[in-house]
Amino acid sequence: MRMTRLDMLRRRLNIAAAGPDEGSWMMMFETTARVPTANGSRYLQQLCKHWSHNLKVEFSPEAGTVIFPKDARGADWPGDATLMLKAESDALECRLEASAEAQREALKGVVSSHLDRFAFREAPLQFDWRDA
Repeated sequence: MRMTRLDMLRRRLNIAAAGPDEGSWMMMFETTARVPTANGSRYLQQLCKHWSHNLKVEFSPEAGTVIFPKDARGADWPGDATLMLKAESDALECRLEASAEAQREALKGVVSSHLDRFAFREAPLQFDWRDA
Protein backbone atom coordinates (compact mmCIF):
# COMPACT_ATOMS: atom_id res chain seq x y z
CA MET A 1 0.00 0.00 0.00
CA ARG A 2 1.43 3.33 -1.06
CA MET A 3 1.09 6.36 1.19
CA THR A 4 0.56 9.85 -0.16
CA ARG A 5 2.38 12.85 1.32
CA LEU A 6 -0.84 13.82 3.06
CA ASP A 7 -1.12 10.33 4.61
CA MET A 8 2.48 10.55 5.85
CA LEU A 9 1.83 13.99 7.37
CA ARG A 10 -1.34 12.74 9.05
CA ARG A 11 0.56 9.81 10.53
CA ARG A 12 3.41 12.04 11.77
CA LEU A 13 0.95 14.46 13.38
CA ASN A 14 -1.12 11.60 14.82
CA ILE A 15 -4.34 12.67 13.10
CA ALA A 16 -6.62 10.99 10.61
CA ALA A 17 -9.14 12.31 8.16
CA ALA A 18 -12.70 11.94 9.37
CA GLY A 19 -15.20 10.00 7.30
CA PRO A 20 -16.12 11.37 3.87
CA ASP A 21 -19.32 12.94 5.13
CA GLU A 22 -17.79 14.49 8.27
CA GLY A 23 -15.35 17.00 6.77
CA SER A 24 -13.27 17.47 9.92
CA TRP A 25 -10.18 15.97 11.54
CA MET A 26 -10.00 13.71 14.54
CA MET A 27 -7.16 12.73 16.81
CA MET A 28 -5.94 9.14 16.73
CA PHE A 29 -5.11 7.23 19.90
CA GLU A 30 -2.36 4.69 19.32
CA THR A 31 -0.80 1.89 21.30
CA THR A 32 1.68 -0.87 20.51
CA ALA A 33 2.53 -4.15 22.21
CA ARG A 34 5.35 -6.52 21.35
CA VAL A 35 4.18 -9.93 22.54
CA PRO A 36 6.96 -12.49 23.03
CA THR A 37 6.09 -15.78 21.28
CA ALA A 38 7.66 -18.12 18.75
CA ASN A 39 4.19 -18.65 17.23
CA GLY A 40 3.39 -15.10 16.11
CA SER A 41 2.57 -16.05 12.53
CA ARG A 42 0.22 -18.85 13.62
CA TYR A 43 -1.65 -16.59 16.07
CA LEU A 44 -1.81 -13.74 13.56
CA GLN A 45 -3.42 -16.01 10.96
CA GLN A 46 -5.85 -17.60 13.45
CA LEU A 47 -6.95 -14.20 14.74
CA CYS A 48 -7.38 -12.73 11.26
CA LYS A 49 -9.33 -15.77 10.01
CA HIS A 50 -11.55 -15.60 13.10
CA TRP A 51 -12.36 -11.92 12.60
CA SER A 52 -12.68 -12.14 8.81
CA HIS A 53 -16.23 -13.49 9.25
CA ASN A 54 -17.47 -10.16 10.67
CA LEU A 55 -14.81 -7.52 9.98
CA LYS A 56 -12.74 -6.20 7.11
CA VAL A 57 -9.47 -8.15 7.31
CA GLU A 58 -6.37 -8.51 5.14
CA PHE A 59 -3.48 -10.78 6.09
CA SER A 60 -0.53 -12.88 5.10
CA PRO A 61 1.61 -15.15 7.30
CA GLU A 62 3.78 -12.10 8.13
CA ALA A 63 1.30 -9.23 8.58
CA GLY A 64 -2.37 -8.48 9.05
CA THR A 65 -4.80 -5.60 9.30
CA VAL A 66 -8.22 -5.64 10.96
CA ILE A 67 -10.71 -2.76 10.77
CA PHE A 68 -13.14 -2.36 13.68
CA PRO A 69 -16.08 -0.23 12.47
CA LYS A 70 -17.02 2.75 14.60
CA ASP A 71 -20.49 1.28 15.16
CA ALA A 72 -19.45 -2.35 15.83
CA ARG A 73 -21.60 -4.11 18.41
CA GLY A 74 -23.74 -1.04 18.99
CA ALA A 75 -20.82 1.32 19.69
CA ASP A 76 -20.80 4.95 18.61
CA TRP A 77 -17.12 5.92 18.30
CA PRO A 78 -15.99 8.97 16.29
CA GLY A 79 -14.30 6.69 13.72
CA ASP A 80 -13.11 3.20 12.87
CA ALA A 81 -10.19 1.58 14.67
CA THR A 82 -7.39 -0.39 13.03
CA LEU A 83 -5.31 -3.26 14.35
CA MET A 84 -2.04 -3.96 12.55
CA LEU A 85 -0.22 -7.19 13.30
CA LYS A 86 3.33 -8.14 12.37
CA ALA A 87 4.77 -11.59 13.01
CA GLU A 88 8.45 -11.80 13.86
CA SER A 89 10.51 -14.89 14.70
CA ASP A 90 10.30 -14.23 18.43
CA ALA A 91 7.25 -11.97 18.84
CA LEU A 92 3.96 -10.69 17.52
CA GLU A 93 3.75 -6.93 17.23
CA CYS A 94 0.26 -5.50 17.74
CA ARG A 95 -0.48 -1.87 16.90
CA LEU A 96 -3.86 -0.27 17.51
CA GLU A 97 -5.06 3.06 16.13
CA ALA A 98 -8.40 4.19 17.57
CA SER A 99 -10.55 7.29 17.28
CA ALA A 100 -11.11 7.64 21.04
CA GLU A 101 -9.12 6.80 24.14
CA ALA A 102 -11.90 4.56 25.48
CA GLN A 103 -12.09 2.73 22.14
CA ARG A 104 -8.34 2.08 22.32
CA GLU A 105 -8.61 0.79 25.89
CA ALA A 106 -11.52 -1.52 25.03
CA LEU A 107 -9.70 -2.94 22.01
CA LYS A 108 -6.59 -3.67 24.06
CA GLY A 109 -8.69 -6.09 26.09
CA VAL A 110 -10.39 -7.56 23.02
CA VAL A 111 -7.08 -8.23 21.25
CA SER A 112 -5.41 -9.62 24.39
CA SER A 113 -8.26 -11.97 25.27
CA HIS A 114 -8.64 -13.28 21.73
CA LEU A 115 -4.92 -13.93 21.33
CA ASP A 116 -4.78 -15.65 24.72
CA ARG A 117 -7.59 -17.92 23.57
CA PHE A 118 -5.62 -18.96 20.47
CA ALA A 119 -2.39 -19.27 22.48
CA PHE A 120 -3.96 -21.39 25.22
CA ARG A 121 -0.83 -23.57 25.48
CA GLU A 122 1.34 -20.60 26.43
CA ALA A 123 -1.29 -18.22 27.78
CA PRO A 124 -1.42 -15.78 29.28
CA LEU A 125 0.74 -13.96 26.77
CA GLN A 126 2.67 -10.93 27.99
CA PHE A 127 1.16 -7.72 26.59
CA ASP A 128 3.13 -4.61 27.43
CA TRP A 129 0.92 -1.95 25.78
CA ARG A 130 2.73 1.33 25.16
CA ASP A 131 0.40 4.22 24.40
CA ALA A 132 1.62 6.86 21.97
